[in-house]
Amino acid sequence: MNAVRLIILLVAITASIGLAVVVRGVVVGKKPSTAAAAPMVTPASKPMAQVLVAKRDLPVGARLTPADVDWQAWPADSLNSAFITDGAPPAAPETGAKGAVDKAKKTASTLFGGAAMQQVVGAIVKEPILANEPMTLRKLVRSGEGNYMAVVVQPGMRAMSVSVTVDTGAGGFILPGDRVDVILATQVEGGRGFTSSTVLKNIRVLAIDQASEPDKDAKTMVGAVATLEIATGDTEVLTSAQAAAKTQGLLVLALRSYADAGAASGRVAQGPVEDTSTVRVFRNGQSSEVTVTR
Repeated sequence: MNAVRLIILLVAITASIGLAVVVRGVVVGKKPSTAAAAPMVTPASKPMAQVLVAKRDLPVGARLTPADVDWQAWPADSLNSAFITDGAPPAAPETGAKGAVDKAKKTASTLFGGAAMQQVVGAIVKEPILANEPMTLRKLVRSGEGNYMAVVVQPGMRAMSVSVTVDTGAGGFILPGDRVDVILATQVEGGRGFTSSTVLKNIRVLAIDQASEPDKDAKTMVGAVATLEIATGDTEVLTSAQAAAKTQGLLVLALRSYADAGAASGRVAQGPVEDTSTVRVFRNGQSSEVTVTR
């Protein structure tokens, strides 16, 4: 072997060794280092609070019952100070969404009769509330609070008050929510007696004095004033009847049956008063009665 071939062979061997070293270094450098690997961190679950929400769309004038509201898990960092909560400190969900729902139901069952629920049950909605919207006291009004009567009165109706006594108010058995007829009794011209007529029928009673609800288990309410819900076009009828009662008569409220709640409501058509009498007529030995109108 001559010198040239020997040099070429040595160069080839050296290049092969160098290439092998370079390739090994690249491969080893790509292997992950156990010491440098960062451990995986599971993000912490957000604390959740229990917020009272509407179960359905609630229109203006709706009186709330326990079936209208429910507890719902709500992110603590999204709470508003106006929301009604169960008062417990926010806590992490037990096991995902299902755990939060289960916890909400558990909380609702334990707090159903608590102070938080009592804030809204029985109140009247004065601004529309959407389903699943958090309840706020700003959109509710309770008996005795400002604007209560204006919320209770139905659209197109008016609230008017009449004086009542035990005698003219069905012995005190008329309660808020009942239906009554308004009867006017006036003295006949010349003082020969009294005549009476129903001026309004099937009228809803809104309150007795300032109480819009009877006390628990109360069967009677004795007051000096009854507030009635009157159609806009009938307010003049009641005003005229009150004026007539003050000068020469009496205004009486007659309690109606609950079975009549769906009957027509409002003024009663008044026809001309006719003075009638019965006359017995004898003709050809036969007698008969004839009604004569004057």
